[in-house]
Parts: sequence; C-alpha cells; structure tokens
Amino acid sequence: MALKVIGAGFGRTGTESLKAALEQLGFGPCDHMFELIKTAHRVRYLEDLARGETTDFDALFAGFGSAVDFPYAMHYRELMAAYPEAKVVLTVRDADAWVASATSTILRGLPPGARWAARAAGLVYANARGVPRWMDYVEHTLMNGFFEGRTRDHAYLRQRFLDWNAEVQATVPAKRLLVFEVKDGWEPLCGFLGVGVPDAPFPRTNSGASFEERTKLRNLPRLFR
Repeated sequence: MALKVIGAGFGRTGTESLKAALEQLGFGPCDHMFELIKTAHRVRYLEDLARGETTDFDALFAGFGSAVDFPYAMHYRELMAAYPEAKVVLTVRDADAWVASATSTILRGLPPGARWAARAAGLVYANARGVPRWMDYVEHTLMNGFFEGRTRDHAYLRQRFLDWNAEVQATVPAKRLLVFEVKDGWEPLCGFLGVGVPDAPFPRTNSGASFEERTKLRNLPRLFR
C-alpha cells in the first residue's frame, strides 16, 4: 500500500484529528506517533532516515495509506520522493498557541520511570519491547536534533514553528500542498483530496487533557493489548 497523503505539520497542530479524518475518507490506516509507539520495532527505518540514509519505505509503512505527525513530518521531503503521487497536508495553528500546547505535552520530555515501565511492559507484550529504543530515538532525533535541545526556549520554538511552515510552503509544489487548519473542517480537505464531504462532524481528538490521560504510565500496557 503506497502512501496517498503525507502530513508535514508539527505535532499538536491537529494531527490526530487529521489522522481520524483521513481514515474516514478512505486514506487510512493513517500512521502517527501513537501508532509508532505500538509498533516501535519500525523505529529502525526512521533511524536510517535520521542518519541521512535511504530506508525500506514499504516495510516502514506496510499497511498504511497515509502518515502524519512527528516523526514523519520531519521527513516530508524523503516521503515525497518515495511517493511522488502523494499529496502533502501542512497542518497549522497560531504559533503562540502551538508553543503553549507543545511545551505542556509532546515537548515536556519523558516522565520519571518511563523507561522502567516500558521495559516492564516488554516482559508481557512483545510489541512493547521496542519502546525503549523508540524513547532513545525521540530524545536524540526529535528533542535534541530537530529542536536542538531547546524545548524550553519558547521564543526559539515559536520561530522554529514559523520557519518550518514557511519552508514547507516554499518547498512543496502548490498543486501538491494544502495548508490546513483543522477548525476549517471537511471542505478544504475534501476538495484538495478530490473526495466527497462526509455527512458527519469533522473529528476533534487529542486535546491537552486527553493527551495527559493517554500518556500516563499506568496506561502504557493498554497500547499493546
């Protein structure tokens, strides 16, 4: 299954809502950081990309029709080259709102005991055995690499967000790109993808409160059942 849609927007820009929407529209299953956690053995393919090497995209995205959120947004150029027919969706939001959301959730860092909990889960659930490696990848490649270890520097993060959005818009051909705010709902997304508008509300998922609940250590085993 080849990717049909690539998400180039940062996490906390509505990427999980976009994931749910793409799956409703027939462009799923949609890969996302939460999916990667559940199948963390796939991190080895992303480590290839982080080193600037090629990788086995078919193995990385086996069974998926689209991919959004980190870490895939970081590699939108490589994904565009690997899937030349895929369209690109850049999810955006107010920069200050993004900084506030990201620093209280995805950029907060791993909670104390996270690696211990992951190793314990790996004793019971085979899919959990790759989670410590996923944690190392996120810390090294996303936190210390992509964000240069400056995940508490709000001014830096704001500019990094704005610069990234401008770079994507300058890089992706206009006919292949949709700059999208999830608050705009179905119409722009469906028009861009050439599909009908569903007779259902646009999905709204993964608020800050729900993220907090989902990522509590006591909920880790639920990912692997």
